[in-house]
Amino acid sequence: MKIAVYGQKLCKKNIPYFNQFMGYASSHSIEIHIEKSFFHILSSFEEFKNLDFPVFSHYKELITQDFSLMFTFGGDGTILSAITLIRDSGIPIVGVNTGNLGFLATFNKEVFVKKIDQIFNKKLHIMPRSLLSLETSIMGHHNKFFNFALNEIVILRKEMVSMITIDAYIDNEFLTSYWADGLIISTPTGSTGYSLSCGGPIIGPENKNFVLTPISPHNLFSRPLIISDHQKVYLKIHSRVKSYSLSMDTRLTSLNQENELYIQKAPFYIYLLQEGKNTYYKTLREKLLWGIDQRN
Repeated sequence: MKIAVYGQKLCKKNIPYFNQFMGYASSHSIEIHIEKSFFHILSSFEEFKNLDFPVFSHYKELITQDFSLMFTFGGDGTILSAITLIRDSGIPIVGVNTGNLGFLATFNKEVFVKKIDQIFNKKLHIMPRSLLSLETSIMGHHNKFFNFALNEIVILRKEMVSMITIDAYIDNEFLTSYWADGLIISTPTGSTGYSLSCGGPIIGPENKNFVLTPISPHNLFSRPLIISDHQKVYLKIHSRVKSYSLSMDTRLTSLNQENELYIQKAPFYIYLLQEGKNTYYKTLREKLLWGIDQRN
């Protein structure tokens, strides 16, 4: 078996867990490849100064080799960054949460160590997650980056002094003009992220929907809207300044307001390894403190 390992940082307190993982993989003749930047981070610790593993730094290195799993160490942001390497390769992600919240990184480090044998023996569940795909009307430098999002695509005003107007169309039919600070187009996976903080609904990942959530809307009756993920969204932006900001998960760029956006479901899925089919709602209860008396 061949596995990929990715992270963006490593705290010293998490070294014992990472050591157990590396020791298990090595003792079971599992071939480990470490992302180049993470390899340098690991090498800065005394415990890993003699690391001798192959490295990778580009998604083409993953899709041209037979990787069984990618392990990410960090939080949800680490997984969002990792998908720029995974792309449409179909390699399942094992998210080990060494951060705080972690909706996507479903294995906390203590559980991960206990479940490691089940993970490598493929006794857990692989859950598909849909993505958003973006095309723009004007080609430019922004088209060079990975134009898919697992959580959300966000349009934001460039300057803090004035709102923007976003004309929204669903399947070529005019929907409305949002007068707002911005607009979030979210997947079910991203519904517990930025969209939720702006009043959007929580959508279970098995649902085939997207949600449009305005950010601080100025028109009173603008509310989050759930649409089918088979529908296409077309956006045209008007602003007092020449440009607006566009973010795709953790990636940010700037576009001219003449640049129109075409958003639809991506033609592939990202696959996340989970303990069971119904662990999503268990995660919600734990992360959102549902059912816990907080009066004390």
